Amino acid sequence: MIKATVTETGKVQVIAGFQTATGLQTGSQVSTGSQENTGSQVNTGSQVNTGSQVNTGSPENTGSQENTGSQGSTGSQVNTGSQGSTGSQENTGSQGSTGSQENTGLHYGQSRVLTPPRSDVLTVSPWLAPIVWEGTFDPVVIDSMYKPLNLTIATTVFAVGKYTRFLGNFLETAEQHYMVGFKVHYYIFTDQPEQVPAVTLAPGRMLNITKVPKFSRWQEISLRRMEIIQTAIEEHIHKEADYIYCLDVDMKFHNRWGPEVLDTLVAAIHPWFYTMDRERFTYERRSASKAYVPMDQGDFYYAGAVYGGRVEDVYKLTKTCRENLEEDKKNNLEAIWQEESHLNRYFVYKKPTKLLSPEYNWDDAKNTKKNPVMRLIRLSSVIKSMAEVRENE
Repeated sequence: MIKATVTETGKVQVIAGFQTATGLQTGSQVSTGSQENTGSQVNTGSQVNTGSQVNTGSPENTGSQENTGSQGSTGSQVNTGSQGSTGSQENTGSQGSTGSQENTGLHYGQSRVLTPPRSDVLTVSPWLAPIVWEGTFDPVVIDSMYKPLNLTIATTVFAVGKYTRFLGNFLETAEQHYMVGFKVHYYIFTDQPEQVPAVTLAPGRMLNITKVPKFSRWQEISLRRMEIIQTAIEEHIHKEADYIYCLDVDMKFHNRWGPEVLDTLVAAIHPWFYTMDRERFTYERRSASKAYVPMDQGDFYYAGAVYGGRVEDVYKLTKTCRENLEEDKKNNLEAIWQEESHLNRYFVYKKPTKLLSPEYNWDDAKNTKKNPVMRLIRLSSVIKSMAEVRENE
């Protein structure tokens, strides 16, 4: 069941199946025996312990150690200290643990220094930022690294005018493939809150709808997105999420789009330009514009449809791009591709720390058979008539 509340500021907040997790331990561990334990007990799981642990044994206890406390732990316990006990440890308390008391480690194939996983594509940028392709990472290892961190991923989407028709497909496929197993806050910016479809969300995921004005030109929507995202981060997202990813709504998920994308500042290589020389990139070439990139500069052409990173770093990006957009407007300039032009200018001089290959931002209008390096399509722009959905095209 999805419930919506409209505030006086025109915001609609929709929450479905949201639950929080905590790593706080509110109880205490007390040893009442004579014990010289130079190690420490480390709980690597997410544990809410409201009781106490009482160790009644001593270091040279040849019998059993009895733990009479109650734990309620959902993670696993790892004791890294040495207690010097020659007997067995028996826990007679109620633990209610769904985890394992012993971590046997992950099982995955060994990496080989002389056998790179991909030799057909560039996997590291000249500034040593990884470029994520299918085959360059192990999803089991990646998930084991990030899932215990209890992260929240903010995701912004703009659905204005006729673009609301894409929301259902976007959200339904996102729930199947996007950051599965993570807490995700979708932030939907739309001029028609009533058109946001009712989509069943997994536990820990929520939908926040903010009403925005409808502009007479589609270019104006693009020009204003940086401002709106910056403001949203300032007002509440900085308190609600660890990472933020800004995605176009006219897209559909096909396969895993997971925590392998997480990093400080992330850019997606544009699917129409990844084989081209930079002289052919559609950067803003007018030197009077704040989005200007000279012909002999630039690394890749990045898509405005996908970018993200840590909340504080995306905030700096949106703030800078907004200021540059406003400066251009004062001078009666509009960059050739609006926010995408300013985004590319930003990334030329503030290098992203991770790059996503075009499989994370494909276009259904491109033929994958003619692009054999694309082993897996994860997210793609759907085929549509631009003249029909862009009302002033």
